[in-house]
Amino acid sequence: MADSAPLLNGVDHPATIRAKPPRIASLDVFRGLCVFLMMLVDYGGSIFPIIAHSPWNGLHLADFVMPFFLFIAGVSLALVYKKVTNRAEATWKAVFKALKLFLLGVLLQGGYFHGVTSLTFGVDIERIRWFGILQRIALGYIVAALCEIWLSRQTWGEVAFFRSYYWHWCVIFSLSAIYAGLLYGLYVPDWEFKASTPTSMLPSNDSFVYLVKCSVRGDLGPACNSAGMIDRCILGVDHLYLKPVYRNLKECNLSADGGVPESSPPWCHAPFDPEGILSSLTAAVTCIIGLQYGHILAHVEDHKGRLNAWSLFSVSIFVLGSFFAFIGIPVNKSLYTISYMLITSASAGITFCALYLLIDVYGYRCITSVLEWMGIHSLSIFVLVTSNLAIIAIQGLYWSDPENNIVHWVITRFVHK
Repeated sequence: MADSAPLLNGVDHPATIRAKPPRIASLDVFRGLCVFLMMLVDYGGSIFPIIAHSPWNGLHLADFVMPFFLFIAGVSLALVYKKVTNRAEATWKAVFKALKLFLLGVLLQGGYFHGVTSLTFGVDIERIRWFGILQRIALGYIVAALCEIWLSRQTWGEVAFFRSYYWHWCVIFSLSAIYAGLLYGLYVPDWEFKASTPTSMLPSNDSFVYLVKCSVRGDLGPACNSAGMIDRCILGVDHLYLKPVYRNLKECNLSADGGVPESSPPWCHAPFDPEGILSSLTAAVTCIIGLQYGHILAHVEDHKGRLNAWSLFSVSIFVLGSFFAFIGIPVNKSLYTISYMLITSASAGITFCALYLLIDVYGYRCITSVLEWMGIHSLSIFVLVTSNLAIIAIQGLYWSDPENNIVHWVITRFVHK
């Protein structure tokens, strides 16, 4: 069988690997399930808001997709880099792979494509969005890959699991500590930004300067969190996501056509990147946690041993995440809080256990064959979905008038009703 994938579609065959790791069918199915969920929440979220991203704190179905992808990337890395003979060469290959994925993400989500309602394309470099889904996976991938290549000790034994990957846990704790220190410790001053027509509903050539009053430290609301401040200072406010999901909060009074009224608080008009710099730290931790599940898969031979270890690991981090949520650390996808990271990582582990038991243990592979195919070709599907090329192709088939097509009918009937 072929080797398992570290990224979305997973084709990675470093020359530094002596033997091809076996492909785990449940991992492909899990990846395909993530692709299916991504399409479901993207196209169905406007019809059924309960499955769309939570506006701020809380967990909806869409909020599991990103951490699931990161978890899968980590699991696969443990198989791909199980035995590395040339660390320098493996490092360059991992960096090159991550760079290609990052640049592909910039092309797909940087504003180059203008959506299903427009056949135009192109983006102003001064307003391109630098971070996004693939970029986040690329960052998590390279951090986990470097951990696996340089910080692993081949001393596997019955009681050596923690010792073999001691430095991996040091990285996990260090990234989490840096994240928490910056999130709660940075002072956020008052800030201002300029918004134009897409957010403020002003005439096309006008813009308005908004002032957001903060002068706080440790605030985790959408207006004054330090994650947004870091992105505004380093990336620039013009390079952030223009339609943050927190506009669905009742304070913003979002209109049916997606506009924000002038009476809404100033921060409702502001861009915010849910895949920003600070939250990428805890996102990388999710990938390293997936890497630990991959170690169990790579080194424990029997099904029972794997399932027991995964179940214990999943329950432990779920309890820890729930405890953090209980003491006041919100479960927040946009900030990728530690409680969110732990709970979704545990959910990914539990889901993987269930799929492994169903497919690799009991052999019910035929009922998941479509998802398995989607998992093997997930990057290609992601490109088609994210760029809207598949939708545009369908939209190009119409009856008599260009507006008489199924895409236009669905949008007008369900999305803008």
